[in-house]
Amino acid sequence: MDRRALLRLSGAFLPALAMTSRKVPGKPPFRRRRPSDADWPSKAAWKRLNDEIDGNLIAVDFPLEACIRDVDGTGCKNLLANVKNPYYIGDQPGLTETLGWVDAWFTTPSVYGVAAETANHVAAAVNFARENNLRLVVKGGGHSYQGTSNAPDSLLIWTRRMHDVTVHKRFLPQGCEGKIAAQPAVTIGSGAIWMQAYDAVTTKAGAYVQGGGCTTVGVAGLVQSGGFGSFSKHYGTCASGLLEAEVVTADGKIRTANACTNADLFWALKGGGGGTFGVVTQVTLRVRELPEYAGGAIFSVRASSDAAFRRLLRYFAGYYPERLFNGQWGEQVHIGSDNVLGVSMVSLGLSTEEARKVWQPFLGWVGRSRANYTVEPGMILGSMPARHWWDVEWSKEHGRHAFDSDTRPGASENNVWWTGDAGQVAWTIYGFESLWLPGSLLEDNSQERLANALFAGSRHTQVELHFNKGLGGAPREAVELARDTATNPAVLDAFALAIVADGGGGYPGIRGHEPDVETARKSRQRVLRCMNELRALAPIGGSYVSESNFFEKDWQRSYWGSNYARLAAIKKKYDASGLFFVHNGVGSEEWSADGFTQF
Repeated sequence: MDRRALLRLSGAFLPALAMTSRKVPGKPPFRRRRPSDADWPSKAAWKRLNDEIDGNLIAVDFPLEACIRDVDGTGCKNLLANVKNPYYIGDQPGLTETLGWVDAWFTTPSVYGVAAETANHVAAAVNFARENNLRLVVKGGGHSYQGTSNAPDSLLIWTRRMHDVTVHKRFLPQGCEGKIAAQPAVTIGSGAIWMQAYDAVTTKAGAYVQGGGCTTVGVAGLVQSGGFGSFSKHYGTCASGLLEAEVVTADGKIRTANACTNADLFWALKGGGGGTFGVVTQVTLRVRELPEYAGGAIFSVRASSDAAFRRLLRYFAGYYPERLFNGQWGEQVHIGSDNVLGVSMVSLGLSTEEARKVWQPFLGWVGRSRANYTVEPGMILGSMPARHWWDVEWSKEHGRHAFDSDTRPGASENNVWWTGDAGQVAWTIYGFESLWLPGSLLEDNSQERLANALFAGSRHTQVELHFNKGLGGAPREAVELARDTATNPAVLDAFALAIVADGGGGYPGIRGHEPDVETARKSRQRVLRCMNELRALAPIGGSYVSESNFFEKDWQRSYWGSNYARLAAIKKKYDASGLFFVHNGVGSEEWSADGFTQF
């Protein structure tokens, strides 16, 4: 099957989503060019671009084509052997970590890509796209659930090769002399992933930079989405740690953005959404002190009946605000339809003895009701030196089996990812909902309602409470820094981000590996019904842009709340023509769903 047939096949799965029309009467809509158009750039034009970017223009291969052509062939077998490896996916400009979303989108390759190595390469690509009316997409880590880092008939700016990491003992943002004090920081190329940042800052330097929980998430993309990691309950969002960014705007200029220079753009980059205001080429982030210990509390409690499970949830709804609602505890619990409460939390700054003391009353309560509750085998409750949290060599020496590894010949030993993240690699989303839950639900008179809603939701499917993705209970400094970002202010007092999601495998056209559309649609309805039980408690709680429903209603308010009007004005200032388009991004309401037609 040739590329055009493949793209038609993928396009058949894209929904006809209506966008708000702002068409001027009598004026034809503006349309971006496609390869089938007569005014698509000539070979000579593409050659001139290639010369300008030092030969880094590439035709974007699509590895999935091997399986669409011949599912039994050697090429397909090689692909299937590697496609669950996020490092393999990251090395392919034509792939994304999420393969698609049933009834929404499926990953499709750009026509050409600029494998950028410098900001000047990025600027040349931006100018070429603007001057030739091309659809432009940007990909670093490629983790977007919304499909924002891929589009058919587009030009791709691929930043994977821009991955330098430099740690500074004292960093002063440009133009800020005499205004703010120099401080420890780290400058990271936009193609870097968080494992590379953690290796430099924590394993080697013994400090901390707030990044993502998943080791293979792109650094720049996470900053622009707001960004949460395992220890965000203590340090705050990733965006709030931004000190300075280098960014190429729609006019092709390479700009510095910080609190003193292009301050409005700087603010928009702190949570306003990736691929919307420009192409970030590097970020400089605040480096923090690292405590001696980090640890985990990982165990599951199974209830013997629905009634017992209700009591367990009610007890936990009171226990959490009393013992765990602070900057020392993050990550999540799972409330399952099988009446299992799964605890997967992390601690910061607590020794093993101190961490166990926190959980002793809870485990004691469970233990006194052995007829109703069983703590399943495999409990982990303890701490380790925080400096070795991402230290692969130390983990191997101490028998810590937390990582999966890139087994390709010649791969770096640091090419690892958390075993718990494996299900998100090359997955296809069926349904996804997220909702910030306000801290008021933890008050004594609301705990019963919260527990009942969690139980009711779990009758449909599993509910996850991600405590590190809400800043309620965080230190005051973390909350105030996050207040000066574009993220929906609902995050500031939310005790958790509730996530309900489901997905599977598959890609259209691959025989024996196609997504099960009917199963996906039924699952999506369960996800929606589950979240509606919680939404009744927090009807305007808001949603996290990077982990949310593709079909999010009123997404402007949901993602950014009262910040949206300010973001829209900044978008108009730096990108009046809408060169940068992403699904449900600031200003996208002026465009067709595919980003090719402006109304």
